[in-house]
Amino acid sequence: MIEFQNISKIYNPGTPEAYTALHNISFAVKDEEFVAIMGPSGSGKSTLMHILGCLDTPTSGTYTLDNKDVSTMTDNELAEIRKDKIGFVFQSFNLLPRTTVLRNAMLPLVYAGIAPREREARAIDALHASGLTEEHFSHLSNQLSGGERQRVAIARALVNEPTLILADEPTGNLDSHTSLLVLETLQRLNREHGVTIVLITHESDIAGHAARIIRVRDGIILSDEKNETVRDAATETRLYDDLKRL
Repeated sequence: MIEFQNISKIYNPGTPEAYTALHNISFAVKDEEFVAIMGPSGSGKSTLMHILGCLDTPTSGTYTLDNKDVSTMTDNELAEIRKDKIGFVFQSFNLLPRTTVLRNAMLPLVYAGIAPREREARAIDALHASGLTEEHFSHLSNQLSGGERQRVAIARALVNEPTLILADEPTGNLDSHTSLLVLETLQRLNREHGVTIVLITHESDIAGHAARIIRVRDGIILSDEKNETVRDAATETRLYDDLKRL
Protein backbone atom coordinates (compact mmCIF):
# COMPACT_ATOMS: atom_id res chain seq x y z
CA MET A 1 0.00 0.00 0.00
CA ILE A 2 2.63 2.56 1.11
CA GLU A 3 6.22 2.59 -0.02
CA PHE A 4 8.74 5.28 0.86
CA GLN A 5 12.01 4.98 -1.04
CA ASN A 6 14.87 7.28 0.01
CA ILE A 7 12.57 10.14 0.95
CA SER A 8 14.22 13.41 1.97
CA LYS A 9 12.62 16.76 2.69
CA ILE A 10 14.57 20.02 2.70
CA TYR A 11 12.86 23.28 3.57
CA ASN A 12 14.18 26.48 1.95
CA PRO A 13 16.73 24.60 -0.19
CA GLY A 14 19.63 26.63 -1.56
CA THR A 15 19.29 29.35 1.09
CA PRO A 16 21.10 30.01 4.39
CA GLU A 17 17.85 28.92 6.11
CA ALA A 18 17.90 25.46 4.48
CA TYR A 19 16.79 22.76 6.90
CA THR A 20 16.64 19.01 6.29
CA ALA A 21 13.61 17.58 8.09
CA LEU A 22 13.85 14.03 6.68
CA HIS A 23 17.04 12.20 5.72
CA ASN A 24 16.77 9.45 3.10
CA ILE A 25 13.88 7.55 4.76
CA SER A 26 12.64 4.20 3.44
CA PHE A 27 9.84 1.96 4.75
CA ALA A 28 6.67 0.23 3.57
CA VAL A 29 3.21 -0.36 5.03
CA LYS A 30 1.08 -3.29 3.90
CA ASP A 31 -2.69 -3.42 3.51
CA GLU A 32 -4.53 -3.85 6.83
CA GLU A 33 -1.52 -2.95 8.98
CA PHE A 34 -1.77 -0.77 12.09
CA VAL A 35 1.48 1.18 12.32
CA ALA A 36 2.50 3.86 14.81
CA ILE A 37 5.10 6.48 13.88
CA MET A 38 6.50 7.78 17.15
CA GLY A 39 8.92 10.58 17.92
CA PRO A 40 9.38 13.72 20.02
CA SER A 41 8.70 17.26 18.84
CA GLY A 42 11.12 18.18 16.07
CA SER A 43 11.78 14.56 15.13
CA GLY A 44 10.35 14.89 11.62
CA LYS A 45 7.15 12.95 12.24
CA SER A 46 4.91 15.89 11.28
CA THR A 47 6.77 16.31 7.99
CA LEU A 48 6.46 12.57 7.47
CA MET A 49 2.72 12.75 8.11
CA HIS A 50 2.31 15.64 5.66
CA ILE A 51 4.03 13.65 2.90
CA LEU A 52 2.11 10.46 3.77
CA GLY A 53 -1.13 12.45 3.61
CA CYS A 54 -0.22 14.06 0.25
CA LEU A 55 -0.29 17.47 1.93
CA ASP A 56 3.33 18.01 0.86
CA THR A 57 5.83 16.45 -1.54
CA PRO A 58 9.37 15.21 -0.87
CA THR A 59 12.46 17.02 -2.08
CA SER A 60 13.84 13.70 -3.31
CA GLY A 61 12.86 10.05 -3.27
CA THR A 62 9.71 8.20 -4.30
CA TYR A 63 6.40 7.80 -2.49
CA THR A 64 4.05 5.14 -3.85
CA LEU A 65 0.50 4.95 -2.48
CA ASP A 66 -1.80 2.18 -3.62
CA ASN A 67 0.46 1.52 -6.64
CA LYS A 68 0.52 5.19 -7.68
CA ASP A 69 3.65 7.34 -7.57
CA VAL A 70 2.40 10.45 -5.79
CA SER A 71 5.79 12.03 -5.09
CA THR A 72 5.79 14.23 -8.21
CA MET A 73 2.05 14.92 -8.58
CA THR A 74 0.62 18.42 -8.98
CA ASP A 75 -1.42 20.07 -6.23
CA ASN A 76 -4.67 19.22 -8.04
CA GLU A 77 -3.64 15.59 -8.46
CA LEU A 78 -2.68 15.39 -4.78
CA ALA A 79 -6.08 16.83 -3.83
CA GLU A 80 -7.77 14.01 -5.78
CA ILE A 81 -5.60 11.42 -4.04
CA ARG A 82 -6.49 12.87 -0.63
CA LYS A 83 -10.19 12.82 -1.51
CA ASP A 84 -10.21 9.26 -2.84
CA LYS A 85 -7.49 7.44 -0.90
CA ILE A 86 -6.90 9.03 2.51
CA GLY A 87 -9.02 9.65 5.59
CA PHE A 88 -7.65 12.09 8.17
CA VAL A 89 -8.23 12.13 11.92
CA PHE A 90 -6.75 15.16 13.68
CA GLN A 91 -6.06 16.06 17.30
CA SER A 92 -8.49 18.98 17.14
CA PHE A 93 -11.43 16.98 15.63
CA ASN A 94 -12.15 19.72 12.99
CA LEU A 95 -15.93 19.22 13.16
CA LEU A 96 -18.51 21.88 12.37
CA PRO A 97 -19.72 22.80 15.88
CA ARG A 98 -23.34 23.74 15.14
CA THR A 99 -23.93 20.87 12.73
CA THR A 100 -25.37 17.48 13.61
CA VAL A 101 -23.26 14.38 13.97
CA LEU A 102 -24.84 12.83 10.88
CA ARG A 103 -24.24 15.91 8.70
CA ASN A 104 -20.64 16.19 9.91
CA ALA A 105 -20.05 12.58 8.90
CA MET A 106 -21.69 13.14 5.50
CA LEU A 107 -19.68 16.25 4.66
CA PRO A 108 -16.91 14.60 2.53
CA LEU A 109 -19.61 12.88 0.47
CA VAL A 110 -21.30 16.22 -0.23
CA TYR A 111 -18.02 17.52 -1.67
CA ALA A 112 -17.62 14.28 -3.62
CA GLY A 113 -21.01 14.77 -5.27
CA ILE A 114 -22.60 11.62 -3.84
CA ALA A 115 -26.42 11.50 -4.00
CA PRO A 116 -28.19 12.42 -0.71
CA ARG A 117 -29.69 9.01 -0.01
CA GLU A 118 -26.40 7.18 -0.55
CA ARG A 119 -24.34 9.64 1.48
CA GLU A 120 -26.72 9.34 4.43
CA ALA A 121 -26.55 5.53 4.30
CA ARG A 122 -22.76 5.54 4.08
CA ALA A 123 -22.46 8.06 6.92
CA ILE A 124 -24.72 5.94 9.15
CA ASP A 125 -22.62 2.85 8.42
CA ALA A 126 -19.41 4.75 9.24
CA LEU A 127 -20.84 6.13 12.49
CA HIS A 128 -21.91 2.64 13.56
CA ALA A 129 -18.45 1.29 12.69
CA SER A 130 -16.96 4.06 14.87
CA GLY A 131 -19.01 2.96 17.87
CA LEU A 132 -21.78 5.57 17.79
CA THR A 133 -25.52 4.87 17.89
CA GLU A 134 -28.63 6.53 16.44
CA GLU A 135 -29.14 8.54 19.62
CA HIS A 136 -26.02 10.54 18.74
CA PHE A 137 -26.92 11.29 15.13
CA SER A 138 -29.13 14.35 15.73
CA HIS A 139 -26.87 15.90 18.38
CA LEU A 140 -24.80 18.92 17.47
CA SER A 141 -21.10 18.12 17.57
CA ASN A 142 -20.50 20.74 20.28
CA GLN A 143 -22.90 18.83 22.54
CA LEU A 144 -20.67 15.75 22.53
CA SER A 145 -17.82 14.66 24.77
CA GLY A 146 -14.28 14.79 23.40
CA GLY A 147 -14.22 11.05 22.79
CA GLU A 148 -17.54 11.13 20.96
CA ARG A 149 -16.36 14.01 18.78
CA GLN A 150 -13.22 12.09 17.89
CA ARG A 151 -15.31 9.07 16.92
CA VAL A 152 -17.42 11.31 14.68
CA ALA A 153 -14.14 12.48 13.12
CA ILE A 154 -13.15 8.85 12.58
CA ALA A 155 -16.52 8.15 10.93
CA ARG A 156 -16.05 11.19 8.68
CA ALA A 157 -12.64 9.81 7.70
CA LEU A 158 -14.24 6.47 6.77
CA VAL A 159 -17.14 7.58 4.57
CA ASN A 160 -15.13 7.85 1.36
CA GLU A 161 -13.89 4.28 1.92
CA PRO A 162 -10.24 5.38 1.90
CA THR A 163 -7.22 3.18 1.34
CA LEU A 164 -5.54 4.67 4.41
CA ILE A 165 -6.54 6.31 7.69
CA LEU A 166 -3.96 8.80 8.97
CA ALA A 167 -4.49 9.59 12.66
CA ASP A 168 -2.37 12.56 13.73
CA GLU A 169 -2.11 12.67 17.56
CA PRO A 170 -5.81 11.65 17.76
CA THR A 171 -5.74 11.39 21.58
CA GLY A 172 -3.77 14.59 22.18
CA ASN A 173 -6.73 16.55 23.58
CA LEU A 174 -8.29 13.66 25.50
CA ASP A 175 -8.00 12.26 29.01
CA SER A 176 -6.66 8.74 29.61
CA HIS A 177 -10.03 6.97 29.67
CA THR A 178 -11.35 8.77 26.59
CA SER A 179 -8.07 8.09 24.78
CA LEU A 180 -8.59 4.38 25.36
CA LEU A 181 -12.08 4.55 23.87
CA VAL A 182 -10.70 6.19 20.71
CA LEU A 183 -7.85 3.66 20.49
CA GLU A 184 -10.38 0.86 20.97
CA THR A 185 -12.30 2.24 17.96
CA LEU A 186 -9.15 2.36 15.81
CA GLN A 187 -8.14 -1.19 16.82
CA ARG A 188 -11.61 -2.52 16.05
CA LEU A 189 -11.65 -0.84 12.63
CA ASN A 190 -8.28 -2.39 11.87
CA ARG A 191 -9.05 -5.90 13.16
CA GLU A 192 -12.67 -6.28 12.12
CA HIS A 193 -12.92 -4.06 9.04
CA GLY A 194 -9.38 -4.35 7.67
CA VAL A 195 -8.76 -0.60 7.70
CA THR A 196 -5.08 0.33 7.28
CA ILE A 197 -4.08 2.83 9.96
CA VAL A 198 -0.98 4.95 10.44
CA LEU A 199 -0.98 6.61 13.86
CA ILE A 200 1.30 9.59 14.54
CA THR A 201 2.17 10.10 18.22
CA HIS A 202 4.86 11.23 20.61
CA GLU A 203 3.61 8.95 23.41
CA SER A 204 4.97 5.42 23.85
CA ASP A 205 1.85 4.17 25.64
CA ILE A 206 -0.31 5.30 22.70
CA ALA A 207 2.08 3.76 20.16
CA GLY A 208 1.92 0.53 22.15
CA HIS A 209 -1.58 -0.13 20.77
CA ALA A 210 -0.21 -0.52 17.22
CA ALA A 211 1.09 -3.80 15.80
CA ARG A 212 4.25 -2.11 14.54
CA ILE A 213 6.19 0.90 15.78
CA ILE A 214 8.47 3.11 13.68
CA ARG A 215 10.59 5.40 15.87
CA VAL A 216 11.94 8.59 14.34
CA ARG A 217 14.34 11.22 15.64
CA ASP A 218 16.19 14.06 13.91
CA GLY A 219 14.65 13.10 10.59
CA ILE A 220 15.86 9.50 10.51
CA ILE A 221 14.33 6.15 11.42
CA LEU A 222 15.88 4.84 14.63
CA SER A 223 13.95 1.57 14.61
CA ASP A 224 11.12 -0.19 12.78
CA GLU A 225 9.90 -3.19 14.73
CA LYS A 226 6.92 -5.43 15.20
CA ASN A 227 5.23 -4.77 18.52
CA GLU A 228 5.30 -8.12 20.31
CA THR A 229 3.12 -6.86 23.20
CA VAL A 230 0.25 -4.98 21.57
CA ARG A 231 -1.88 -3.29 24.20
CA ASP A 232 -5.58 -4.05 23.85
CA ALA A 233 -7.55 -0.86 24.44
CA ALA A 234 -10.85 -2.69 25.06
CA THR A 235 -9.32 -4.70 27.91
CA GLU A 236 -7.68 -1.58 29.35
CA THR A 237 -11.01 0.28 29.20
CA ARG A 238 -12.74 -2.48 31.17
CA LEU A 239 -9.97 -2.47 33.78
CA TYR A 240 -10.21 1.30 34.05
CA ASP A 241 -13.98 1.11 34.56
CA ASP A 242 -13.58 -1.62 37.19
CA LEU A 243 -11.08 0.49 39.13
CA LYS A 244 -13.42 3.47 39.07
CA ARG A 245 -16.18 1.36 40.64
CA LEU A 246 -13.97 0.28 43.58
